[in-house]
Amino acid sequence: MTGTSTELEIRGRIISASFDLNDGVISVRGDRIVAVRPMAEWLAFQPDSAPPKYSGVILPGLVDIHNHGGSGHRFDTVDAEEASVAARFHHAHGSTTVLASVVTGPVDDMVAQIATLRTLAAEGILAGIHAEGPFLAAARCGAQDPRYLLDPDPAVMDRLLAAADGYLRVCTIAPELPGYEAVARRLADNDVAISLGHSDTDFARFRQALAPSGSARLVTHLANGMPPLHHREPGPVAAALTAAASGHAVVELIGDGVHVDAGFGAMVFAAAPRQVALVTDAMQAAGMPDGEYRLGPQAVRVVDGVARVADGSIAGGTATLAQCLSWAVRECGVPLPDAVRAATAVPAAAAGLTDVGDLRTDQYADLLIVDDDLQLRRVLRHGQWLT
Repeated sequence: MTGTSTELEIRGRIISASFDLNDGVISVRGDRIVAVRPMAEWLAFQPDSAPPKYSGVILPGLVDIHNHGGSGHRFDTVDAEEASVAARFHHAHGSTTVLASVVTGPVDDMVAQIATLRTLAAEGILAGIHAEGPFLAAARCGAQDPRYLLDPDPAVMDRLLAAADGYLRVCTIAPELPGYEAVARRLADNDVAISLGHSDTDFARFRQALAPSGSARLVTHLANGMPPLHHREPGPVAAALTAAASGHAVVELIGDGVHVDAGFGAMVFAAAPRQVALVTDAMQAAGMPDGEYRLGPQAVRVVDGVARVADGSIAGGTATLAQCLSWAVRECGVPLPDAVRAATAVPAAAAGLTDVGDLRTDQYADLLIVDDDLQLRRVLRHGQWLT
């Protein structure tokens, strides 16, 4: 690596959606990538320059589109500093792009939280907001507080959209609820990705919403918050995998080794390797010891790194996305390029983010340097070294 924080030449094995180079150089000027070249090409253009030192495996900065907090701090807050600390924790651990997720609560609280997060998105600390609720099925609400669940209501949706002021990127909604179509139209009209989840419906209804003519293209944490896959009742899991395999949907997969078994993860990648978005579903306890925490209005207890609410439902994750990436490769046997795409380009595209998720000209200069065991060495975000 050579250069200053505004002019860098970074050399290593480059793996991204656009490149797989055994020895390449990424040129950075300011906060953007200006070139990605094989080492031989770089030398040909700069024959009198000393080549940069080989630094390791270079990956794009990771893109986490489902994240509730970390380092003891939450995104479901009206304290901008608290949310900022949570975002910066994940930035430093490799997730250079984060959508802040809010959970179901009183509508006034959700509006205030989204308005707070909007300011951080405007500052570039967050890439946007994900509303997980309040239009979810009570039978599959998981750690969402059932007291505040609502049927889809365009007036409520309008309040959330107004609070976000263009920064709402994703909204999770159960497609079987009355009022779904009207709210889905509102979301589509505002360029918000509709993510199906926390649903108790059957294969046909879920598949219909994911059809080419349907409204949704994303599925929230596949297999969690929905009926289990069964050969006589295939349900939302099979519908989502069918849509993903045909290229009509992206499925989120929580890669923390708790929410789904590695065998299930292997199956999902085998079915639709380029339509999987690894996510953390991280909550306040990510990066923290076992203890008492909160997720929205509910108390959460973390034991042995697993977060649960009082009824036993898993209440989000405690891993980083870099750890999820490693899980996909080491435990599920996913080829590294496919796992990298699932933690970068796929989620970026699913959330409508166009200048992150890859290593190519004009993208933000967001990248990670890892060793051969995928252990994080350094993080560059917007052209600045964080670690």
